[in-house]
Amino acid sequence: MINFFNAMVLKKSIFLALVIILSQVITKSLYASQEKIAQNITITQLVELVLSYSPGIKAQQAAVTAANYRIIPAGNLDDPTLSYYTAPATLGNHQRFSQQIEFSQPLPWPGKLALRKQVAEEQAHEAVTDEDVLRLQMATAAKTLYAEWFYVHKALDINKKHQQLFKTLQQVSETQYKVGRSGQKDSLQAQMAQARLKVKAASLQRQLRETQTQINVLLNRPVETLVPSPVDLHGLNKLTLPEHIEQLSFREQHPEILRVYAQIARIEAQKGLAEKNFYPDFQAIAGYNNFWEQPSQRWNIGLAVNLPINYGNKRGAALDAAQADLNRAQWQLTDEKERLLGQLETSQAAIEESQKIIRLYTNQLLPLTESNFKTAQANYRTGIGLFSTVIDAENEQLRTADELARADADYVRSLANLEYWLGVPLPILIVSNTIANR
Repeated sequence: MINFFNAMVLKKSIFLALVIILSQVITKSLYASQEKIAQNITITQLVELVLSYSPGIKAQQAAVTAANYRIIPAGNLDDPTLSYYTAPATLGNHQRFSQQIEFSQPLPWPGKLALRKQVAEEQAHEAVTDEDVLRLQMATAAKTLYAEWFYVHKALDINKKHQQLFKTLQQVSETQYKVGRSGQKDSLQAQMAQARLKVKAASLQRQLRETQTQINVLLNRPVETLVPSPVDLHGLNKLTLPEHIEQLSFREQHPEILRVYAQIARIEAQKGLAEKNFYPDFQAIAGYNNFWEQPSQRWNIGLAVNLPINYGNKRGAALDAAQADLNRAQWQLTDEKERLLGQLETSQAAIEESQKIIRLYTNQLLPLTESNFKTAQANYRTGIGLFSTVIDAENEQLRTADELARADADYVRSLANLEYWLGVPLPILIVSNTIANR
C-alpha cells in the first residue's frame, strides 16, 4: 500500500514538473512573439501578408480551381445509355426467351462540343481575372489602411509631444505667477489645453484600435492581434513619379478590362452555341433483339436525330439574348476604358495636390508656426507678451503638425489609388520600405 502511495506521489511530481517546464516554454515563446510584433512593418510587407492570408482571395482561388475542373466535362461526350427489354410472358419459355439489349451514344452536331469546352475555358479565364481584380482591390485596401495606421501613430506621437510642451508652458506660467508677472489664469489655460489634448488622444486611441481591427480582418486573424508600428512615410513626396505615367496604364491589360474581355469571349462562345442549336443532334444506336425469329434480323444499328423545331421561336430568342449580352459586354468595355482614363486623371490630380500641400507645410507653414511659437514664448518670458498668444501659437503649431501627418497619409492613399487605376505597382511605394532608414 505504501509503495502504491509513493508511486502516485512520484507520478504527480513528474506531471507538475512537466507543467512548469511547458509553461516556461510558452512564456518564452510569447515574449519572443511580442518582441517580433514590436518591430516595424512596411507597406509592402502588409500588402504581401494580406494577399497571402485574405480569405476572400482564398475563396476566389478555389473558384478558379473549380472552373478549371469544369473544362474537361464540358468538352466530352455525354454518357451513353444501355437499355434492356424483355417480354415477361416468355420468362418460363426455355426455347424462346424474348429480350432486347440496346446501346446508344448521344452525338452533338459538329462544333457544339468544342464550343461547350470554349465556354468553360472562358469561364475559367473569367474566374482568373476576377481573382486579379480582387487582389488589386485587396492591395489597395491594405495600402489605404496602412496610410491610416501611419497617421494615427504619427498623430499620437504629436499629441504626446505637445502635451509635454503644454506641461512645460504650465510650469513657465506658474514661475511667472510666483514672481508677479502674470495671473493664475495662465496656468489654468495651460491645464485646459493639456486636458483637450488628452481628449484628442482618447479619440486617436479609438481610431488606432479600429484601424488595427480592420487590418486584422484583412489578414484573417483575431481582431485583437497586435499590429507592428508603421515606418515613417514623410519624404515619399520627394520621390518623383515616372514620366509619361499615362503610358504605364496598359489600359488593355488592366485586370478590370481583361475581365470584360473574358466575358465577351465567353458570350461569343455562348452565342455560337446558340447558333449551333438550330442544327440537330444525333444518337448512334446498336443493339440485339431476339424478338425477331430470324437470327440475321436480331443484330441492329441505327441513328436517331432530334428535330430542332423552333417552337415559339425559342431558339431565336436564345440567340437574340446572347447577342444582347454581347452588346452589353461590348458597351461595358467601352465604359470601363473611359472610366479608367477618368480615374487615372483624377488620381494624378490628387497626387499633385498632395505634393504641393506637403511642400507648403514642410517648407513654409511648419517652420513659420515653430518660429511664431518661439517668438510668443520669448515675449511672454520677458513680460511683453500675453500667455494666450503663446497658447494660440502652440495650438497652431500642433494643428499644422497634425495636418502635415494627414497630408502624408493622404498622399499614400492617392498613390494607392493611382496604382489601382494603372493596374501596375509603382516603384515609389516599393522604395518606401527604406524611407525610415534614410
